[in-house]
Amino acid sequence: MANPKLAVWKFASCDGCQLTLLDCEDELLEIAGKLDIAQFLEATSAVVDGPYDISLVEGSITTAHDAQRIRQVRAESKTLISIGACATAGGIQALRNFADVEDFTRMVYARPDFIDTLENSTAIADHVQVDFELRGCPVSKSQLLELITATLAGRKPTVPRASQCMECKRRGTVCVMVAHGTPCLGPVTQAGCGNLCPSVGRGCYGCFGPQEKANTSALSAQLATLGLTPPQLRDIYRSFNADAPAFAQESRTHD
Repeated sequence: MANPKLAVWKFASCDGCQLTLLDCEDELLEIAGKLDIAQFLEATSAVVDGPYDISLVEGSITTAHDAQRIRQVRAESKTLISIGACATAGGIQALRNFADVEDFTRMVYARPDFIDTLENSTAIADHVQVDFELRGCPVSKSQLLELITATLAGRKPTVPRASQCMECKRRGTVCVMVAHGTPCLGPVTQAGCGNLCPSVGRGCYGCFGPQEKANTSALSAQLATLGLTPPQLRDIYRSFNADAPAFAQESRTHD
């Protein structure tokens, strides 16, 4: 019986999530024995035609060509999984969604008339059906491995949905906002990073996007008591997951 075929696709992104997959090293070698890597240009120039059992998609949709290509990928994929903040929320490039993209192209490019781009940077799920979204900027190595092995086994992946605050408590990390008055998105951000920033006294930047039912208005009120102004409150939500609905909506209330 043939192994399942895995394809890894890149759209508008920095390649960080694909590098996370490569960084799995020994674990990836074990997984590679249970599937055939048919398309993964970050790792190999060898390409095997579809259809594919599993497609991992990194990056957001930013051009009309991207929008057409992701539909082709979906048509050739039994299971399609978007990985990373770009693929699940438009990424840092979704900052264009809050301004005029033509202003950006005029400022950056000597010949803006050569640039063919969409007005917005959007998530994969805005264009095609996605079977699972794995968040993060970049994604977690352990979560990515869990996702692939669970998909191969035909079960639902075990990925935390609690807030970053829960991760801090489990690890015994002192709350930087309570103890030091440091602005932190932890109360409204999904856990998954391994407690990186709070463990070294830095506030959470929201790399894993908003948790389910994130109470962003309550957090903004608390951040205001720490001295953050409306422009600062707006900008704290506009980073890696700027266009995630909960963050985008809250940021617009402070425009």
